[in-house]
Amino acid sequence: MPNDAVFADWIAPHLPALRRLSRAFAPSADQADLLQELLIAVWKAHTAFRGESSAATFVYRVAHNRALTWKRREGLRLLRLFETRRNASERLGSEPPDTRLDQIFEALRALPPLDRSLMLLWLEQTSYADMAALHGLSESHVGVRLNRARTRLATLIHELSDED
Repeated sequence: MPNDAVFADWIAPHLPALRRLSRAFAPSADQADLLQELLIAVWKAHTAFRGESSAATFVYRVAHNRALTWKRREGLRLLRLFETRRNASERLGSEPPDTRLDQIFEALRALPPLDRSLMLLWLEQTSYADMAALHGLSESHVGVRLNRARTRLATLIHELSDED
């Protein structure tokens, strides 16, 4: 296991990306828990980092894989939480206020995991080459997936804003 201070210095530049990843994969109530799980996963994997890729790519790959595992495990629980919240809103006769950013992250969560990952990497200004290497795709396939994901994301955001 890495030294606390060394790890803290090493992970600090990547915390904003990890926060965005947790926000894209988890609803507000679970984001802190997922962020903690992502940090633990990166902590455990830190000693395996050999510098063959950038630290950002390594951190994102470990965190993304952990987020996918978490998403599969939490899927049913999140569905129950959403239904409970919706039912409570219906009983109260009002919808809870959603901000535009919340709608964007809700739409991101609705994308398939690969598209969600590519969108987050794109938002982090990761090159197509790095995205391709991370996911085992060609650069042109990354471009195609991103174009389709952006179109789908725009549609989902529009649909969510129409519901308000």
